[in-house]
Amino acid sequence: MHDFSTRASNPTGAMEAGYKALRPPLYDSVAFEFESSKDIQLAFEGRKSAFAYSRVSNPTVSEFENRIKDLSGSIGVLALSSGMAAISNTVLALAGAGTNGVIAKTLFGNSVSLFKETLGPWGFESRFVDITDMEAVESRIDKNTRFIFLEIISNPQMEVANIRKLVDIGNKYNVPVILDGTLTTPYIFNAKDAGVALEVISSTKYISGGATSTGGLILDYGNYDWKKIPGMEKWSKAYGPLALMVKLRREVYRNVGACLSPHNAWLQILGLETLSLRIDRSCENAMAISEWLNKNNKVKRVDYPGLKSNEFHTISAEQFGDKFGGILTFDLRDKETAYRFMDSLKLIRRATNLNDNKSLIIHPASTIFSEYSLEECEEMGVRETLIRLSVGIENYKDLLRDIEQALEEL
Repeated sequence: MHDFSTRASNPTGAMEAGYKALRPPLYDSVAFEFESSKDIQLAFEGRKSAFAYSRVSNPTVSEFENRIKDLSGSIGVLALSSGMAAISNTVLALAGAGTNGVIAKTLFGNSVSLFKETLGPWGFESRFVDITDMEAVESRIDKNTRFIFLEIISNPQMEVANIRKLVDIGNKYNVPVILDGTLTTPYIFNAKDAGVALEVISSTKYISGGATSTGGLILDYGNYDWKKIPGMEKWSKAYGPLALMVKLRREVYRNVGACLSPHNAWLQILGLETLSLRIDRSCENAMAISEWLNKNNKVKRVDYPGLKSNEFHTISAEQFGDKFGGILTFDLRDKETAYRFMDSLKLIRRATNLNDNKSLIIHPASTIFSEYSLEECEEMGVRETLIRLSVGIENYKDLLRDIEQALEEL
């Protein structure tokens, strides 16, 4: 089999384009005509494969899904309008009132809000735990637990859990592990081989190719028997390993309406072609910058799993090899110092996003965690002194010069 980068730019079974074009066609259309009334009936009943309405399926979106499926080794992929849509659709398909999820307490702020504030009033219990403490994880599982959920590298706490150990715990209790793999993508981490049931990804980030478009993905790796989840029995009986994918597409995804636009799918197909190149550069830059920051006496702390001194370095190296992602965090003296530093930057942009081609910096406690109190932020590992740097693909020496001159202003 060809290398990841070769397959990304030369996909097998790609959609045929007219005039031998080297890019797939964009079907920016809502509806599709049928030859007969019987044909459209069969399509709506799911007895004939066809495109009918783009909220449910679209040729360009399907092409994007198929390319992700080929690159990841998954058995099914569903593309959605955002990473948050991927998480929420997954939870709605698997859980309900009276059920619970064992969830990492170190998550992206909006993910915490989804589980706690949005799903809580509907009767779903979020059991937040230290996801690196296997005994704590196991102690929170009961007969109503529907999944274990975590980020592969937590944002912005930079925690890395042992995925295989979590999968072993999940298998012991017939509970699937759902992994947010936004910061690694299938290029860095093979979730299928680790035994992960589902991976959700914000394709807005690395995959889009430089923040061109928002999108999300749900990848089913075929590692879990969905009939073990109450309410999934009929779907499993009819569709076997694809039970969850079919339920999502024909019920939850269809009814919620968080579909990916065809144009965004087309942009993200293009982004896939350079994915490995951009990730390689971003990871190299992040390593160089974290090592430099780690030696600067004005910086109180640096968190990047690529650093050999980092508490998660060993497990990260086992799981990711020599690529540790393009995100790092560091702490300065206090919030005011962090603001002065950020305001002194001339090349690095003050903006919220991850894995853009440009380097972006943000103060998480006052922005993406602003709805939480100082005490709640501290509990989630989001300190007032912490700055998150999403490292782009610029020349790292230029980035270091910008960081150095900003530190000199302190």
